[in-house]
Amino acid sequence: MVEQMELAGRFTLPGTSITLKRMGYGAMQLAGPQVWGPPRDVAAAIAVLRAAVDSGVNHIDTSDFYGPHVTNQLIEQALHPYPDDLVIVTKVGARRGADRSWLPALSRQELIDAVHDNLRNLQRDTLDVVNLRVGGVMEPSETPIAEPLTVLAELKRQGLVGHIGLSNVTPRQVAEGQSITEIVCVQNFYNVAHRNDDGFIDDLAARGIAYVPFFPLGGFTPLQSSVLDAAAASLQVTPMQLALAWLLQRSRNILLIPGTSSVAHLRENLDASTFPIPAEVLRALDSIGGQRASEAPVRKLR
Repeated sequence: MVEQMELAGRFTLPGTSITLKRMGYGAMQLAGPQVWGPPRDVAAAIAVLRAAVDSGVNHIDTSDFYGPHVTNQLIEQALHPYPDDLVIVTKVGARRGADRSWLPALSRQELIDAVHDNLRNLQRDTLDVVNLRVGGVMEPSETPIAEPLTVLAELKRQGLVGHIGLSNVTPRQVAEGQSITEIVCVQNFYNVAHRNDDGFIDDLAARGIAYVPFFPLGGFTPLQSSVLDAAAASLQVTPMQLALAWLLQRSRNILLIPGTSSVAHLRENLDASTFPIPAEVLRALDSIGGQRASEAPVRKLR
């Protein structure tokens, strides 16, 4: 059993009683290769989920299009009946093609079906938080979100969805979303080397909205940086641990959901919540994404 940790403090989602530990767990890697089909070792996947919760994690990120269906079924098998404080955040708005491609699924019926698939496979009566996933694979696009978000707002009024977040969005889309329903979190692509959302994060923090970076360690292309490697060596931690610790120190509204299919790697990720980063190391890390961040447009809510 992984020793319980405080996990970098807590954050309460706006307008809710949901308080999350800032270091969570992302379940995407529990599925098979290319996030398709079952894992090679089901028992190991279940062990990771149980170890995460035993360590104090109370925020698990998932989706029924991981697998598809696989990660939610594993979560239910490993953790149901769920601990009282466990918050499972899922997402809708995409589906998997027969060729394992990632396809948009934003029609009214697709969204309703997706919510019911998540409810069924997680064995829940209400989904704690549902993120509406829009945009491209890695970056948002400025398209209206009112139509699909209105569907989720209706499901929220019916009691099937507790709270709503947005994924892969721009500040304008968040403002549009807030005119329809309360938005409790934003989940976008962000890490120490990809910092286009710097201003957006600060603006969300001022409004008390959580920011949950996906691919905090680079995703399908892991982070590679000689500056990161040298800084990690100076602190006697791994580069990936330092990248996670940097995110935790970047802003108090950042919640992390690093994924893994290994208990040993889970322990390394959780350890990233336990050490501070000296000021000189923070300056060095800021240089990794500094040029891109300085060139990016300022992204603020209207």
